[in-house]
Amino acid sequence: MASRHLARSIAMQSLYEWDFAAKEGDLKELVERNIQEFGPGLEDVNKDFIRTLASGVKERFADLNQIIEKAAPEWPLEQITIVDRNVLRLGLFELLYGNKDEVPPKVAINEAIELAKNFSGESSGKFVNGVLGTVYRELDSSQTSSS
Repeated sequence: MASRHLARSIAMQSLYEWDFAAKEGDLKELVERNIQEFGPGLEDVNKDFIRTLASGVKERFADLNQIIEKAAPEWPLEQITIVDRNVLRLGLFELLYGNKDEVPPKVAINEAIELAKNFSGESSGKFVNGVLGTVYRELDSSQTSSS
């Protein structure tokens, strides 16, 4: 597994655990524990990437949830599985707030789809693709029209 993909997996697992526990507890502690458990050989740059993803999702939690609700109006947030919710939050964070030079939008989307397939299932990959694709098209058209 590539280092960046493993980093995203660890970030997603940490967010899943935090969300499952009703956002109680310290996300930073969960991240550090999961880095030790699942990423013992990761380079510091990838450990920092995990921390950036998890803390970024937490900081923009409400905004990311609103975007999901807007992009998937037929799916109330509570009805989306915990895995899929957190994959979407992670993918949206990278898509909207990440460094586009490091992670182009299509890479962020593809990585989120792979996480959904690996941790949830094939139909989850399609769902994540649909939601992130919708957001990406809206983002792309708003950037094109403002140019």
